[in-house]
Amino acid sequence: MNRAAQHGGVMRLLAVNTGSSSVRLALYAGDGGVLRLLAERHNDEETQPELILRDFIGSEAVDVVAHRIVHGGAKLAAPCLIDADVEAEIERLSALAPLHNPLALVWVRACRTLLGNIPQVAVFDTGFYAALPAASRSYALPQQLAQRLGLRRYGFHGIAHQAMWRRWRKLSPGIAKGGRVISLQLGAGCSITAVADGVAQDTSMGFSPLEGLVMATRSGDLDPGLLLHLLRSEQMSIAELDHLLNHESGLLGMAGENDMRKLLVSNEPEAQLAVELYCYRARKYIGAYLAVLGGADAILFGGGVGEHAPEIRERILAGLEWAGIVLDRERNQAAAGNEACISRDDSPVAVWVIAVDEAQLLVEEAANLLLNR
Repeated sequence: MNRAAQHGGVMRLLAVNTGSSSVRLALYAGDGGVLRLLAERHNDEETQPELILRDFIGSEAVDVVAHRIVHGGAKLAAPCLIDADVEAEIERLSALAPLHNPLALVWVRACRTLLGNIPQVAVFDTGFYAALPAASRSYALPQQLAQRLGLRRYGFHGIAHQAMWRRWRKLSPGIAKGGRVISLQLGAGCSITAVADGVAQDTSMGFSPLEGLVMATRSGDLDPGLLLHLLRSEQMSIAELDHLLNHESGLLGMAGENDMRKLLVSNEPEAQLAVELYCYRARKYIGAYLAVLGGADAILFGGGVGEHAPEIRERILAGLEWAGIVLDRERNQAAAGNEACISRDDSPVAVWVIAVDEAQLLVEEAANLLLNR
């Protein structure tokens, strides 16, 4: 008897969503029902995943585990079963996603220890961007070097952006193929993606999750010459520079604080500048992606900050009426953690706050993979 048969023939799927600072678990029945959700927990080197898993799962049987894996590189784009080779490749790519891949592997191994050799499926954040147009995925580097080392823009947060786009499709079935969408995932990590008819055209994160928007502890866009200057003038090691860019920069580096709620009420000039730069960088990318797409049908906000910070949304979209983006201030203020249209009825571009349901997408991808084997 297979495991699914033990509970009425309905497959039970566990979604494990590990981020750079948190982990979220969800248990689903194969017929689409949500059995159990875990509130977001802090996730770092001191987290004990086996204890959290045991407490969360309890007496429930689990047939399949679906993991969010941030970096799949060039070899791992489509969802796949995690075997020794896949695990080794995820580990090899940890140098490019040091805040994510190592922690994801900790949870993969904890699931194996606790649940045995049930199928574990990897769903990759980079997968949504595997087919980026050549001009948006390439760096202007010697091509032999780029090809040998896989130096290209991979993009990240693809699961979140894909989930937002899918939800937008359901909200606006009258727009053929989903139209032109700019989605912002604003949390501890931040990114923005331009999508045309369901296909990603560009995204702010690149070779690693460091590129692009200002984030909680990551710098976002920097002049490479600045990094060379730091290495020379401060005699930094590679490890020290890596730690500076990933753990000590962004909002934390500018203001000594990375909690957006505290920054928004602070009177300190450093905090005010950090928030200003955060919003300015996002607005600048929106302008760039309006050019990439030739306009937009929708702007979507997701993630902890994107869903819960009306002031940030308003400041990001300030002055974009020329592009047909007209915010309704009352609707925007009322949308704090709930799905809502926050643009005016006469706005040519729809603006939505959308709860990012990565777990649902993870289990759907895992179920489809297993059913089509």
